[in-house]
Amino acid sequence: MHLQNLHLINFKNYEEAEIMLSEGVNCFVGDNGAGKTNVLDAVHYLSICKSYMNVIDRQNIRFDQPFFSIQGNWFKDEVYTGIHCAVKLGAKKVFRRNKKEYEKLADHIGQFPAVMISPYDRDLISEGSELRRKWMDGIISQFDRTYLESIQKYSKVLAQRNALLKNMAEHRLFDAESIEVWNHQMIELGHRIYDKRKAFLNEFIPVFQRHYDAIGHVNEEVHLVYKSQLNDASFVDLLKQFERKDAITRYSNAGTHRDDLIFQIKGHPVKKFGSQGQQKSFIIALRLAQYEWLKTHLKTLPVLLLDDIFDKLDHNRVERLMKLVSDQFFGQVLVTDTDIDRVEKIFSASNLPCKVFTVQNGQVNEKVEKLTMNE
Repeated sequence: MHLQNLHLINFKNYEEAEIMLSEGVNCFVGDNGAGKTNVLDAVHYLSICKSYMNVIDRQNIRFDQPFFSIQGNWFKDEVYTGIHCAVKLGAKKVFRRNKKEYEKLADHIGQFPAVMISPYDRDLISEGSELRRKWMDGIISQFDRTYLESIQKYSKVLAQRNALLKNMAEHRLFDAESIEVWNHQMIELGHRIYDKRKAFLNEFIPVFQRHYDAIGHVNEEVHLVYKSQLNDASFVDLLKQFERKDAITRYSNAGTHRDDLIFQIKGHPVKKFGSQGQQKSFIIALRLAQYEWLKTHLKTLPVLLLDDIFDKLDHNRVERLMKLVSDQFFGQVLVTDTDIDRVEKIFSASNLPCKVFTVQNGQVNEKVEKLTMNE
């Protein structure tokens, strides 16, 4: 599977751009702020239906313009499929497949997978639990449509339950029967979500450990610990236990919306005890494991998006990552970097043919001579 081309109109800093991609490695080279990452983000839109960088769609429209448009043709299973994403101020986001609009964006999820490795990934370690839940849910949802539906329904039920708690607090009453209606739905959906997350992590963790061993330091045990209130109690008991606190805080204090992943190295939290190098290896291993998991379950090669990572990694980690790419673990790869000499050196040393684009002031131009394998 690969993306044949990209056509951007009013997307971020691009007035208009037409990019013909190689089905192998594509490098976008330019100064910071030139728009390199925006190209990768456009691919992410066509894969996941949203920006990797900014999930508020209207904020991705070029300044002082009323809309943006992203179009591309995916090649998968010997068939070309045209995907079009359009966002207009004051209107809902529109996604079309071969000019036919999707009834639900969820129908697109998992069809054309992509995995991004970016400096922003460090937020998975440093930020709160919501980001880690969304990361985990995003992976499972690309393969399991019923899981995605459960997540969406749970979110709506949680919002309704919280609204009811707030309303009851304002009127100084507690209506147990009304709360029970939402409790029943939360319990059913919550157990589905919990079971799916546990099953996913049981399968995912060994893959992650293997990739960490490949790019990090050997004999460093890493682990993902699934922290959930449901590990130690039934959802029914939890809701009863937190009933009084819910009434006081006007918020649901028990449920899978409080789950978290604890990232550990040698039994300690990576956030506090991991060196910068260990944290970088941890994040890249997470993304590579994500890639392999999707590859296995979706039975296709996702597009790999590498955003400005060569500048952030030491030579040994770059070398190990490129070995994975050159061993044909990956399919299509899109890379951004600020240094053309570094890109040429890395891909020449890895014996990988590479199509190079220069990016400047929202303009993308193909470099005439391609990087080719060493003789």
